Amino acid sequence: MSSNIDIQKKCMWCGRAFTAHKMSTSCCSHKCASAAYKDRVRKERVVAYQKEQSIQELNESIKDLGQKEFLTPTETAKLLGISRASIYRYMADNTIKAVQFKGKTLIRRKDIDALFENPASYNKKLPKERAPITEFYTTAEVKEKNNVKDSWIFVVAKKHNIPRTFNRGKTYWSKKHIDNYFAKKAGDPEITEWYTVADIKEKYGMTLTAIYGLASANTIPKKKEGRMVYYSKKHFDIAKGVAQPEEPQYYTVAEATEKFNLTRDQLYHYATYHNISRVKVGKYTKISKPELDKLLGTPKIE
Repeated sequence: MSSNIDIQKKCMWCGRAFTAHKMSTSCCSHKCASAAYKDRVRKERVVAYQKEQSIQELNESIKDLGQKEFLTPTETAKLLGISRASIYRYMADNTIKAVQFKGKTLIRRKDIDALFENPASYNKKLPKERAPITEFYTTAEVKEKNNVKDSWIFVVAKKHNIPRTFNRGKTYWSKKHIDNYFAKKAGDPEITEWYTVADIKEKYGMTLTAIYGLASANTIPKKKEGRMVYYSKKHFDIAKGVAQPEEPQYYTVAEATEKFNLTRDQLYHYATYHNISRVKVGKYTKISKPELDKLLGTPKIE
């Protein structure tokens, strides 16, 4: 039984317009359908061959790496089938031993093989059991200490998953989690001068909406004490153009690698993994000096 459907289509092989009687018909004739099928099979064979060749080349390159006595981190990552960033993490925690020769990092094949002789010592550690929470604040104590309302406590606790428990009709909040939350809200201790909203209104004649908009757009540090909100005086003045921002300090790549005895690959890994600020000056890349010093500098006890 023939179909009564007439659909105007364009032949996928020869491009000629024709009338199809099925939705699935894509060619105008048996000849074009046969040619299209043969072309599709031919392309599939080419893709399969290319895939087989790439696998063979990869196996040959890995085989060549297996015969080398010393490997670079890139070659080690290729041999083990993991990322180069993982290799640098294993080097940092001394799981994989490496030696530097004038900026070139080398790893002994013998040390890589040794990892598999005692695999139990490198198995992923099970997460530690959480210590039970034993110290609590009552709702009244949280209110008194931090000058907040009951409703505010419950809203913030729900938003930040602060643990609580109930006993004899009273609600008790985890002391550790409450203290951590308010410590983050306390503001940067290095900022010593603050504006109140009233100060900003008086000095700059801004509305409350304008103040919130400027603070949000420029990520101006703020702190909250009870119901009062304070904004960093220095950062607000910079945002209004009254004060000039401090000139950031940067290392060149050469300076950083020399100071911290790193290869370029290691430096870029640290900068990427820890989100250290970088700027492009012409063809040179510069890395934030304060952030890199904080990460890689000698620890101090003040």
